[in-house]
Amino acid sequence: MSRIRRMAAPLVLAVGGGLFAAPAAEAAPAACDTTSTPYTYVVTYQPGTRAAAVDKELAAKCGTKVAYYAEIGVAIASSRNADFQQKIGVYRAYSGGKDVASSSGAAARSLGAVRTLEDTRSTAAAGDLSAQQWDMKAIHAPEANKIYQGSRSVTVGVLDSGIDATHPALRNTVDPRASAGCVTGAPDLSPASWAPTTSDHGTHVAGTIAGKDPAAGFTGIAPGVRLASVKVVNDAGYIFPEAAVCGFVWAAQHGFPVTNNSYYVDPGMFFCSHEAGDAAAYEAVRRAIEFSTHHGVLNVAAAGNSGFDTTKQTTDPNRPHPVDASCGILPKAIDGVVNVSSVGYAGTKSSFSNYGEIAVTAPGGDFSQTPPEGAGPACPLSSTVFGGSYGSKCGTSMASPHVAGVAALLASRFRGAPPWLLTRLLEGEADVVKCTATETECTGPAKNNSYYGHGLVNALDAVR
Repeated sequence: MSRIRRMAAPLVLAVGGGLFAAPAAEAAPAACDTTSTPYTYVVTYQPGTRAAAVDKELAAKCGTKVAYYAEIGVAIASSRNADFQQKIGVYRAYSGGKDVASSSGAAARSLGAVRTLEDTRSTAAAGDLSAQQWDMKAIHAPEANKIYQGSRSVTVGVLDSGIDATHPALRNTVDPRASAGCVTGAPDLSPASWAPTTSDHGTHVAGTIAGKDPAAGFTGIAPGVRLASVKVVNDAGYIFPEAAVCGFVWAAQHGFPVTNNSYYVDPGMFFCSHEAGDAAAYEAVRRAIEFSTHHGVLNVAAAGNSGFDTTKQTTDPNRPHPVDASCGILPKAIDGVVNVSSVGYAGTKSSFSNYGEIAVTAPGGDFSQTPPEGAGPACPLSSTVFGGSYGSKCGTSMASPHVAGVAALLASRFRGAPPWLLTRLLEGEADVVKCTATETECTGPAKNNSYYGHGLVNALDAVR
């Protein structure tokens, strides 16, 4: 035995006529960081992993559990340790908040560009707003309202910045028992947790779906249904993966037939399923969406406002990494989600609207498609904003709730219909919108093309 090997051999002592091997010395584990800024992570496990096992691993790796969704094997954890992701595994853990904090470019993005997907807002003039609701007329909502306004047994989950439940058009529509704040990744039932703070984006979306204020002449698409405020947008305007996971699981657990998702998960824009960090976020959100779909939830989502073909994008506008077929904008990239593009007053694609894999289209406005005087502003007006008022916003964020509203009418008529059937009805009853000769990037047949999908949703056909 060489000297080196002898020095490395374990110490063996004769004790009471026998042999005793002294254990090799182990380095004491480093103490967990107790002073640095904590960040929230999504952490993936095998579905069904026991909560005790999750608690044990997190504690051993300097994390604490915020929430655990055993059905999908996703934990929400908090840690101050800079190496927490490495301790867990870079393909199992991800923190959007830490990603933003470490990137000055991401942290500096404006709320409008990052989150709301809106182009502008203006205050509506006082008086009867129905004459200015060209968006509702385009999808035949006024005629549909005369026949059927939806069922109070149907609740639409609005995953957004919160809903102002004191607004005249919404005070009888929002169900506080079905509402929750999901910003932390764990549901909070206190009214303050799901009320809006810095943004009226969710309030605007809610009015389009189911608002009603006869005094102002304002009516949404399905004023007979109920709404749940599921707040997933934090005060800085970000929607991190943990908030989206919480929102989709909440929708499944509370039996919402429809949710509206006028956002993309931050700091995105694309998450790549095979990339370190991204993989955990993508998988966590995918599992939550599939869980909700399996439990009867139809999830409707905005296509986005970057004006590009999402199927051909090779770079992420928000982060410096390449984009390939393994990447997608969440939540719309997940199978079963109804992806909605936007049209303006003229009925053609809004200049800002993303396109590519589109299910249906709906009014979202466009400054280049100006309505005639008296018909309303270029952005779909007459939806609810702060202060009990009405305002105008443009964006695929505004197109998506038009589709969610029509889906709510269908869910009211066909109680218990599975998401795939509601999707088929939405697409089958849509009014065909063909690619025009000047829309050279629009590809596909009239009944299913890259700009308009199966066409413009039709509320009247949904109720009759």
